[in-house]
Amino acid sequence: MCTLEKRGNLLILTLTGDNKDEHRLNPALISSIRSALAEAKSQAVAGSVLITLAQGRFFSNGFDLRHVQAVGAKSGSIQAAKNELLRMVDLFKGIVSDFLTLPMPTVATVGGHAAAAGLILAMSHDYVTMTASRSVMYMSELDIGVTLPDYFTALIRSKIGSASARRSLVLRAAKVKAEEAVEMGIVDSAYPSPEEAVEAAMRLCDELAKKRWDGKVYAEIRKALYPELCGLLGLKNEKVLPSKL
Repeated sequence: MCTLEKRGNLLILTLTGDNKDEHRLNPALISSIRSALAEAKSQAVAGSVLITLAQGRFFSNGFDLRHVQAVGAKSGSIQAAKNELLRMVDLFKGIVSDFLTLPMPTVATVGGHAAAAGLILAMSHDYVTMTASRSVMYMSELDIGVTLPDYFTALIRSKIGSASARRSLVLRAAKVKAEEAVEMGIVDSAYPSPEEAVEAAMRLCDELAKKRWDGKVYAEIRKALYPELCGLLGLKNEKVLPSKL
């Protein structure tokens, strides 16, 4: 599951659990993350910043396919398993929407592997730091034989400017290490250890908090950067004017 901790203007979202858990995204974890983001939104003030961390060797290993298989086994139906996977794809869309509309800057620290939907979770943040010692980024869909949801593709197109980098990520299913992820524009910076990656992210959060930006303005400008993605998510832009002119 996950926890949310408030330290001044800093909100710390932590994916909790042991290495066996891998922070695989199932309906329970998706609901837990969305609840934490709703709580963060309710506590937002000028200068708020959210950082996402994960315990263990994984940031997130994507959708929980064991959960999908269990649903299929319980019902004795392959179609039930397929329907459950499609349901999770739809549920996860809410997390991406929540990050796009969150009224504060967001930073993810990837201290372990981030695969498939887990990578999309990381990329839904405004900034990403990554450790070079034990993590890769990997869009596994090609290897396991499943197409990408349309909003995954839109987010990748929006966030990664290089066509060759996008091709390597999704059409070669490359397992991207930290230094290469920086070169490809997937992450902002890489560090030798998880602790250094967290420290760098915390410094960035402090810098952003000092700006004391209006959160609603920040969220609307963020949405305006990604019109294709917002269209697929059903998000509309709103004009925000200064209270004093």
